[in-house]
Amino acid sequence: MDKLDAIFSPQSVAVIGASTTPGKVGHDIFANILKGGYKGTLYPVNPGARSILSVRAYPSITRIPDDIDLAMIILPPRICLRAVEEAIQKGVKGIVIVSAGFREVGAEGLEIENRIVSMCRQADIRVIGPNCLGVINPLSAVRLNASFSARMPKPGNISFISQSGALCTAVLDFAADRDFGFSKFISIGNKADVDELDLLRYLHNDKDTEVIMIYLEELRRGHEFIKEVREITSGERPTPILAIKSGRTHAGAAAAASHTGALAGSEAVYDAIFNQSGIIRVDSIDELFDFATAFAYKNLSNLGKLRKKIPEGNRVAIITNAGGPGIVATDMTVSSGLRLAQFHGETLEALSSHLPQTANINNPVDVIGDAAQDRYENALAAVVRDEGVDGALVILTPQSMTNALGTAEAIARIARRTPKPILCCFMGVVDVSAGVKYLQEQGIPVYKFPENAAKAFGALYKYSRWLNQQVLADFTFSHDSDRASRIIETCIKQGQLHLGELEGLDLLACYGFQVLPTRLAGSPEEAAGIADEIGYPVVMKVVSPQILHKSDAGGVKVGLLTAEQVRAAHVAIIRSAATYDPTARIRGVLVQKMAPRGEEIILGMNRYPVFGPLVMFGTGGIFVEVFQDVIFRLAPFQRNAARAMIRGIKGYRLLEGFRGRPRVDLTVLEKLLVSFSDLVCRHPEIQEIDVNPLLVHAEGQGATVADCRILLAPPENKEG
Repeated sequence: MDKLDAIFSPQSVAVIGASTTPGKVGHDIFANILKGGYKGTLYPVNPGARSILSVRAYPSITRIPDDIDLAMIILPPRICLRAVEEAIQKGVKGIVIVSAGFREVGAEGLEIENRIVSMCRQADIRVIGPNCLGVINPLSAVRLNASFSARMPKPGNISFISQSGALCTAVLDFAADRDFGFSKFISIGNKADVDELDLLRYLHNDKDTEVIMIYLEELRRGHEFIKEVREITSGERPTPILAIKSGRTHAGAAAAASHTGALAGSEAVYDAIFNQSGIIRVDSIDELFDFATAFAYKNLSNLGKLRKKIPEGNRVAIITNAGGPGIVATDMTVSSGLRLAQFHGETLEALSSHLPQTANINNPVDVIGDAAQDRYENALAAVVRDEGVDGALVILTPQSMTNALGTAEAIARIARRTPKPILCCFMGVVDVSAGVKYLQEQGIPVYKFPENAAKAFGALYKYSRWLNQQVLADFTFSHDSDRASRIIETCIKQGQLHLGELEGLDLLACYGFQVLPTRLAGSPEEAAGIADEIGYPVVMKVVSPQILHKSDAGGVKVGLLTAEQVRAAHVAIIRSAATYDPTARIRGVLVQKMAPRGEEIILGMNRYPVFGPLVMFGTGGIFVEVFQDVIFRLAPFQRNAARAMIRGIKGYRLLEGFRGRPRVDLTVLEKLLVSFSDLVCRHPEIQEIDVNPLLVHAEGQGATVADCRILLAPPENKEG
């Protein structure tokens, strides 16, 4: 038995701080439990009251003669501390602290919160809150509304977790309007003890929960969260998780020294966490409910078990009785990562035999505005039998002859016979209400607008790809990490925290990166001598800790073919750099063998507290911040994540070979990404790093580092 069962399915509840005054939280929570039809035994605790709502009150939880599973506490922090001590003495199995005034208000509140958690952990008692709305279990066997929301939701198979209590009340109101049911509903507040990961584990094992929705403000666990949630979303019995995260801005990122720092930010961290753990991120509360409805859709399998309807692919058939909505659905289908299915000849023949000549039998199928339910049923049956169709989207607009209920019944008959998902859009309100109600009762997703249905289908397909992803064998490497550590230690001892190419290339070479012959020249003559020695053509770059973006300072010259050009370039670079920043300390000019042609890629990393190194991969070069075609993952990661990163950028088509350009060495690129992950994980002194550009050559020819920049953390800030 899970310890959280005492909180979500208690046999008895004591409300400590229950009040006789309507409108007070202590009164309303007690009233909500009582009026919600709670199946267990309820006890109010208030030393100043004989009874509350005609139920005998007790001066202390210790005076209650029976055992107590759950203590709901609504008291100020210092009094709450004493109440927790008494609850532990009583032997309660779970505690929910609704009261505010703890860590969110300052040091004193945090100290009390920590003392409560410490006492409860010693007593092996789980705590939700403080500063939360409470918990709700509307299932018929429990009927517990232990919250200060007066609305008890209908039972369902979807659970909701929220950090925001205020959002919970809005979501409950929204759910009632959409006739949406829940299995569990939890406001977690300050997460002093029980946090999101604890609840995700619990709900994954809960037989009454098929889909989990979560509203997040911040996470306090990084890699542990990814590892465990990945198992929840893709293990033997996967549970879909849909998340809405507050804030999508990159505020604060632009001040960073590297391209990676400028493009990253907390949202890039959360996007990485969601991608690596298989969580589907949504953009709005409306979308959260749309997707949850689709993910909760189940079908009776041949084995007699209910199975989620997840499409095998992204080929969608659209059936509509109006051209306009069909076009809207087609457009949104394509933008949601789906594509219109191409029907086989037999399907076209079947459609032609059932539909009038004026109908369109190609996808999207237009059954014409006067379509009765039999026309919908025959058309839908034909397309879902097609092996080239992974699911269907059925659109109905009400006409004078439309039978919305009859059409809904026809759709349900087909849906019961196929494992393929069928999502519906019944446009309108009054005229289609009977059909909508019937579809909802049958558990078939139905939406008001075609774009909502198409986006929900796209989310199903995204999850299908997650479940069915191929797993490649990981690479094995033998890096020279000891030499890399010595390079870093030497730089830190010398106070050199901004590493340029000389040290940076040396460091990257320790991890298998191919680097170019590079030397520092202090004069035009020395530069010409180096160029003669390493061979032409060469590139020349200014070296200065104060000039991070060399191109902006006129500090880069490429394609130099003679000693005379090299001498002139040295003079020009020094002059331009001095003009750009007169205070800059210029160490000299790098002379580097020019790399062979390749596609420009950027590899970068920015290190975050709690989460660690966030690795960036994307289209590189001088326009990286203009196009922002990048993707992020938290390190460490292995080959499968590296492959997903490479394929996740828009520029992947260029890497595959495009319009006569050769396919690049993708295997080497995967290896370098994993090596880069190893580098930033093994050397926590590295705070930021850009490898830009990394030139990836044609297949079989590897990749070459053209430029890099590394920022080390001062010794006192070093990650332990």
